[in-house]
Amino acid sequence: MDVLLGNLDLFGPFFLTTIELFLISAVASLVLGTFLAMLRVSPVPLFRAVGTVYVTLVRNTPLTLVFVFLVFAYPLLAIIQLGYFTAAVVSLTLYTSAFICEVVRSGINTVPTGQAEAARALGLSFSQVLGQIVLPQAVRSVVPPLMSMLIALLKNTTIAAGFSVAEAGAIRQYLSDRGENQLVGLLWVALGFVILVALLSLLQRTLEKRWSVAR
Repeated sequence: MDVLLGNLDLFGPFFLTTIELFLISAVASLVLGTFLAMLRVSPVPLFRAVGTVYVTLVRNTPLTLVFVFLVFAYPLLAIIQLGYFTAAVVSLTLYTSAFICEVVRSGINTVPTGQAEAARALGLSFSQVLGQIVLPQAVRSVVPPLMSMLIALLKNTTIAAGFSVAEAGAIRQYLSDRGENQLVGLLWVALGFVILVALLSLLQRTLEKRWSVAR
């Protein structure tokens, strides 16, 4: 307890940064991932190709390399400079959205095609069919894998510590500078992540009960 109580000025703000990083990246990843899924199932070949290339490229690129590009290479190519926190958000969003895209697309494929055909017969456009008929059902059917992606995103935020973002993954280094027991500090960090993951798991069970799909 001495390591925790004696360093609350580290654990508190750093975990708060982790939560902020996760929440912003999670919302952005869900939006971008859903948009990519719409591209993947679009009747327009060009849109499908764009979505496929993006997902294939990003899913096969290590997250660390995405961070390296946004933190070190991008500033040399772009006029608009990104802060370390912003670069971390963009990196996590670009990476996670590719996986969320595949989860959402798998959910779209579980919706009977007859429903989409009936909606089109009523005169609904492609975007209306997806937004009003298909996506609401698709999201309900993929809650568990979607939450798994968000849990993975939460744990991936620790990579930002290696790129000058003061979040939970950087606590060990600061404890080392203070001469504290790093092993005990890491155990407290691990416990913090266990609590956050438990909260996400609780949210998953709540959504599953509320959005349960009759089979």
